[in-house]
Amino acid sequence: MEKWVAEWLAAQRKKGIRQLEVKRSNNAYYVYRSTTHWDRELKKRRKTSKYVGRLDREKGLVGSSRKVLSAIHPRSVFRYGDAMLLRRSMEGILPVLREAFPDIWRELYVLSLVRMTGYVPLKRVRARWEKLYDPHSVAPPLDPSHLSDVLRIAGTDRDGQRKVFDALMKGEQFAYDLTAVFTRSTMNIADLGHNRNGLHVPQVKLILLSSVSEHMPSMVRAVPGSISDVSTLLKSIEDTDLSGIILVIDRGIFSEENMDELMESGIRFIMPARRNSLLYGRVARRPTGHLFYQDRLVRFSKRRIGRRFLYFYQDSILRTEEEKTLYGMLDEGKLDRAEFDGRVWKAGRILIISNMDTDAKHVYEMYKGREEVEQQFDTFKSTLHSDIMYLRDDEAVFGHMFAAFLSLYGYCTIQNMLRRAALLEKVSPADLLEEFSSVYAITDGERMLVTEVPKKARELDEQLGTNLFPKNGS
Repeated sequence: MEKWVAEWLAAQRKKGIRQLEVKRSNNAYYVYRSTTHWDRELKKRRKTSKYVGRLDREKGLVGSSRKVLSAIHPRSVFRYGDAMLLRRSMEGILPVLREAFPDIWRELYVLSLVRMTGYVPLKRVRARWEKLYDPHSVAPPLDPSHLSDVLRIAGTDRDGQRKVFDALMKGEQFAYDLTAVFTRSTMNIADLGHNRNGLHVPQVKLILLSSVSEHMPSMVRAVPGSISDVSTLLKSIEDTDLSGIILVIDRGIFSEENMDELMESGIRFIMPARRNSLLYGRVARRPTGHLFYQDRLVRFSKRRIGRRFLYFYQDSILRTEEEKTLYGMLDEGKLDRAEFDGRVWKAGRILIISNMDTDAKHVYEMYKGREEVEQQFDTFKSTLHSDIMYLRDDEAVFGHMFAAFLSLYGYCTIQNMLRRAALLEKVSPADLLEEFSSVYAITDGERMLVTEVPKKARELDEQLGTNLFPKNGS
C-alpha cells in the first residue's frame, strides 16, 4: 500500500470512521466498508464487504460508478437476495438431510432450492443453480444423468426418507390427502384409475401428511394409482409412529369401509361426510349449541351412534351462499324439484364423523384448520409438474416425490415467515422471492459486494426479521 493511501486511511480512522478497507486492483485503489456477521450454519463469523468508491490521490474518495465497477475483473454476478432466502428456508431440515443422505444431500439440497424458484427440468438445474449465490460452495455434479441416478438412490432409500419424515412429525393434528398425478410411462406403480374428469388413464397416487398446527408438510408416499382407501395410508406409514395423533381426513375418501378401517387401527380421526350420505338423516336438525369461528355464528348438535360420534354444524352465511346457487340451478333447469328438495335442506350444513368424544368446537376448528393446509397439496403437485410424465421406473418416481417434498418444505417455511409477520394475505412466497431476486452479489474471488437493496425488499427483510441484507451505513 502506498504511503498516501495509508495516510488517507489513518485520517479517516482519526475522524472516527471505521470499518474501511482499501484494495488495490489494476494499479488503482478501491474502498470498501467491511462488516462481519454470524453464520448460523457454519457456526463462525463471515466477512461481508460493500463497495464505497475509488480512492484518487488528488480528489480523495470518488463515489461508486459503473465505470469503476467495470475495472474490477474478473468478476461474477449472482442473484443474492432470493438465494439467501432459499438457503434460510432449508436451515431447519438441512442437518437431518445430511445425516439421512450423507452421499447425496448436496444434490437433493440444490434440487429443492432450485425448484422453489419455479419448475426446472433436470437438464436445466445446473444453469439455474449457477445464477444463485452460494456462500458455502456446495457445487455438486448437476448433469442430468447424475441427477437421475440421485433420484433413484433417494427413491430406494426408505430409511433415509423415514429419518426426515420422523423429524417433521410435529404436532397433534395431521391433514391427510390422497391425490393423483398422471403419467405416460409404463411403471409398475402406475395403474389405471379414476380421476375427477371421469377418465381412465395411467396415474400414480400420492399420500401427503401435513401438520395442521405447524402448517408444514410431514410425509409423502407414492402408491398405485388404482388405490383410494385408508388401508393404503395405514400400510404406507406402518413404520411411522402415529400414536397420539389425530388424522383430519378429506371427505373425498369418506366411506363406511374406511371409517371401519380407522376404527380398528385405533387412530383418532375426524372425517367429513359426503353430502349424499344417509348419516345426515340420523342427526337432529335442530341445533343444541353454538360457537363462533372467525366472527361467524355456527350452530351445532352432537350424537353418538355405536363407537362413532356425529358432529352436525350449520353455518348461516354458508347456507345463504349455497341456497343461492341451488335456486339458480333450479331456475336454469339443471335441477328438478325432487333433486332441489333433497339438497336444499343440507345447504350450509356440515356433518363430521369421529371416534373421539370431545368438544364440538374443537372438532370444527380441526376441520377448518385442514382447509388452511390444502393449498400445500396444490403447491406440491405444481413442483412435480411434467417430469413425472416421463419417468420410466418406480425408483425415480419415489425419488422425484421426495425431492418435490423438500421443495414444499422450504416453500412452507417461507410461508410461515410471512404468516408470523402478518404479511401472508398480501405477499406470497413467490412474491417475496421475486422482490429479493433484484439484489445481486458481485465477487472477484477475493471480495464480495452486495448491490443496492430496493426499498421494498429492505422493508420486507426488516418486517420478517430475516436480516439478509447489509444494513445502511454498515
